[in-house]
Amino acid sequence: MVFHIGSQQGGVINNVAGDQTVHGGQRGRLTADGRDVRELVGELRAAVDRAPLPPAVAPEVRSELDALDTEVARPEPDREAVAGRLTRVTHLLSSAGALVAAGTGLIGPLSALAGWLGTLGGPILQALGV
Repeated sequence: MVFHIGSQQGGVINNVAGDQTVHGGQRGRLTADGRDVRELVGELRAAVDRAPLPPAVAPEVRSELDALDTEVARPEPDREAVAGRLTRVTHLLSSAGALVAAGTGLIGPLSALAGWLGTLGGPILQALGV
């Protein structure tokens, strides 16, 4: 017998032959590329700090990043809340021209965080053009 298992994003995935019993739950916090979500938010913040943002946009982006950092620090982050904040950050950066100006410095952490979100990150990846 052969199994073909497609893409598996988000959460803890167990491929088990036979029975499996789990007591106490399972958790996973790493992104698809192996980096911790909080680390990615830190990388995004550092990239934003280096990006040439207009004075009218910078405080709003930083406020969203503060809220994003608070959310991913929780034991069980609300992925929908993270997706909403990350979408706002992406649109703010895009409208300010920062994505073009900063290039991969911003796109790397944004796309990795979108990957961690799974299907919720699809619109973010689409906005990034990746």
